[in-house]
Amino acid sequence: MKDLRRLLRHLAPYKKFVGLNILFNILMALFTVVSIPVFIPFFRILFGMEAPVSVRPDGVNSIGDAVDMANYTFSKIVAEQGPSRALLLTCFVLVAMFFLKNLFRYLSMYFIAPVRNGIVRDIRQEIFDRMTVLPLGYFSEERKGDLMSRIVADVQEIEWSILNVLEAVFRSPVIISGALFLMIYMSPGLTLVIFILMIFSGVIIGGISSRLRRQSGELQDILGILVSTVEETLGGLRVIKAFRAERFQQGLFRKVNESYRDTQTKIIRRRDLSSPLSEFLGIGVISILLWFGSQRIFAGELGAEAFMAFLLAFYNVIEPSKSLTNAFYNIQKGLAAVDRVDKILDVPGGMPECPDPKSILEIQEGLRFENVSFTYPNADIPALNGIDFFLPKGKTVALVGLSGAGKSTIADLIPRFYDVTEGRITIDGIDIRDAKLNDIRGLLGIVTQEAILFHESVYNNITFGLEASEAEVFKSARLAHAAEFIDQLPEGYDFNIGDRGGKLSGGQRQRLTIARALLRNPQLLILDEATSALDSESERLVQEALDVLLADRTALVIAHRLSTIRRADEILVLRDGAIVERGSHDDLIAKKGEYSKLVALQGLG
Repeated sequence: MKDLRRLLRHLAPYKKFVGLNILFNILMALFTVVSIPVFIPFFRILFGMEAPVSVRPDGVNSIGDAVDMANYTFSKIVAEQGPSRALLLTCFVLVAMFFLKNLFRYLSMYFIAPVRNGIVRDIRQEIFDRMTVLPLGYFSEERKGDLMSRIVADVQEIEWSILNVLEAVFRSPVIISGALFLMIYMSPGLTLVIFILMIFSGVIIGGISSRLRRQSGELQDILGILVSTVEETLGGLRVIKAFRAERFQQGLFRKVNESYRDTQTKIIRRRDLSSPLSEFLGIGVISILLWFGSQRIFAGELGAEAFMAFLLAFYNVIEPSKSLTNAFYNIQKGLAAVDRVDKILDVPGGMPECPDPKSILEIQEGLRFENVSFTYPNADIPALNGIDFFLPKGKTVALVGLSGAGKSTIADLIPRFYDVTEGRITIDGIDIRDAKLNDIRGLLGIVTQEAILFHESVYNNITFGLEASEAEVFKSARLAHAAEFIDQLPEGYDFNIGDRGGKLSGGQRQRLTIARALLRNPQLLILDEATSALDSESERLVQEALDVLLADRTALVIAHRLSTIRRADEILVLRDGAIVERGSHDDLIAKKGEYSKLVALQGLG
């Protein structure tokens, strides 16, 4: 129930609509409860089965007085207008009551629709917002496809299984309460018998539905694997085709797909059991009710017409009870999706900030690593050990070393994608953990080895959330040597570059990311192997763009191709997470150590 309460807290912004829905449900329930039983005495008078009421009641102080007043009024109409006119009037009243009943039913659904769809929107937005602020370490432990499944399929399941039954949850209890009130008024003994039988039925249904929730959780997990398989396959089609692994990948998908089918079949069969089971139990209750009621009639303790009205009132309980039963089944199924959604929402969002963070709007002195060590979550071996260096303002420090030496880890610690395990990182002497996270990241510009672009226009990829004039965008593109190929695109800056920039070459994509960084005019630039994946011509163009970007700028450069960092003010050579050499290019060559070997391997001399 905790999960359900957490879900229903989203109702708060829609209190007005919920209130109107409840109001119209009450009105509909009122007309549902009284529409049939109220006409029984009228027809008895109309067809001569009961003597007309000729004495007007003194007042209306109880339900019995209200019935007597209605009988007196109808008796008067029959006497003054005749049976035929009275019957016609009865038909009009009957049509009017059912018209109002269905009008109120529509209005109740009309006002619950924005509630249901609004909650779905709110949950989906909440999940997406949480995903964008979660630390990167969380995503290294999770399947991307499974996360996509939660924001799409699980939220959809919540709508189908829980929010779609809000109408029944709000309406059915009102109808059942009204009908039970009439039943208690007419025969408390028979009502008690029914109440005991319904509790027995509820225990049976509850036992089945508990297994339904467990199986539904398994189904959503399998769906997450299914979506992950599709996402990984689409992302790796070139490798799959190149290694002729189509059948292998098809087999993986077939196995998960069949598991999803089998689990879904079990759930559907169990869910479909709810309606016939509740109907069978309902018939059993009616049969017992008929037997008990008949015994009361034979004993003269209850009139036949009263028992008929009691049955009609009970009939008004059966359908809403079935709706509640189905709603209960669906809610159990939907709560499994709520569990999966909550696993994301319950993860602490973002990197922790100190209670009174300091503001850093400009770098005055520089960036310093002070004896920094770092171990990735769930890892046994540290990625960095005792890293210590200073990057002065306006200078360039380069990081080199073999893959896995810890270069990219250093770059990830500066924007606080992760926090250091030991030591500290400071800007102008302020520990970045004590500064505003937004300020720290506002100082940075990052160009990575993989050009991260979006399925948008060239213009939007350069601006990417930044308000800038066209002149500024064009200038950034020109300085990044991107304007020359942008002008040749069919729609220029409005050209959609496709998924991850797939319509552009590697060099073109990288120059766009440099233009994006130039537009932001960052005070501290981080270049993470920005040219390592390019051919010689693309590398030349990108390097020319980087030279413009690096001019008089504080920069941390990670490079595999050592030719790109000859002019760095200091070069740090890393091995196994530690700095083993440092100095300028010429100094390190003269030492004939680790750096000299790397230069020789690349044939740079």
